[in-house]
Amino acid sequence: MKPVVLFAAVLLAAAAPRAALAQAKIGWVNSGAIMDKLPEAQDAQRQIDNTVAQWQAELAKMQNEWQQKYEEYDKKKLILTDQLRAVAEKELQDLDKKIADYRNKKFGQNGELFQKQNELMKPVQNKIFKVISDIAKEDSYDYVFDKSGDILLIYTNDKFDLTAKVFERMNTFNK
Repeated sequence: MKPVVLFAAVLLAAAAPRAALAQAKIGWVNSGAIMDKLPEAQDAQRQIDNTVAQWQAELAKMQNEWQQKYEEYDKKKLILTDQLRAVAEKELQDLDKKIADYRNKKFGQNGELFQKQNELMKPVQNKIFKVISDIAKEDSYDYVFDKSGDILLIYTNDKFDLTAKVFERMNTFNK
């Protein structure tokens, strides 16, 4: 995302006339600092942290169970028949898969943690972005960046939107 935003900023800077660019009003916010101080965000983060702690406890329980079964198997594997050894190994593999599936379900890319964060934090983030947008319009900012993590462009004045012009030119490019 960061390279795309920076590339867009460079394109805007190169494409905008120098007089218009000199008059552009740019501001920045640190949304991370806002989130850290906002009671709504703190409550949402506490809920997420509690949920994660429960999931991690369950995961630790499952891993301990696997470890115990493995240690039992390891002690007995030399005296087990091939059939019993295969059953024990299958049980360990199944438990290992269950642990991996649980971890992925809870903490994976589109897992429940992602959904929970989205559910609880998205309304707070939307409220912050709305306030930023309102302030930017009231105080006539053309661009507002968020410097809390990767630099993101979170507000733009529509008069600087070159999308239609670029699309139009793309249609006539190399014809």
